[in-house]
Amino acid sequence: MADEEVVIPDKLFFKIGEVCELVGVQAHVLRYWETEFPMLSPQKNQSGQRSYRKKDVEIALKIKQLLYKEMFTIAGARKKLQSDARQGSQPKPDVPKQSFQPVVAEDGKAQMLFDIAPPPEGSPAELSENQRQTLRKIASELVELRDMLSSDHAQAA
Repeated sequence: MADEEVVIPDKLFFKIGEVCELVGVQAHVLRYWETEFPMLSPQKNQSGQRSYRKKDVEIALKIKQLLYKEMFTIAGARKKLQSDARQGSQPKPDVPKQSFQPVVAEDGKAQMLFDIAPPPEGSPAELSENQRQTLRKIASELVELRDMLSSDHAQAA
């Protein structure tokens, strides 16, 4: 299977045949997925015809990716979609977590990049002491915020 980017037309509702064509599965597969994945729930009109929204098409595409490409089981794909929905609807890209450990000087204060590395030759004038103090304050506040966010995230988990 080639990885192809599916372009979803800009319209409000899709018939089941249109969704089948976009997703690349047959209608009975979509109807089965509706029974297994509560988040895939097209509206039905008075005669019982399904009307899929763009969100439903996106979910169907994600289900297909999880089942056919990532080889999840039905239960595993359901849990993954529910987990993604709880974490903010859109899955986040896989970005490796970077750890920053400040260099500590002999006086116990964290040194920042502008304290350690001399400015390259030909660069604009060196920072004034006032600018350095301001940058140190901002950097320490950012580190404090990062630590607060990390501890909040750890407590939530």
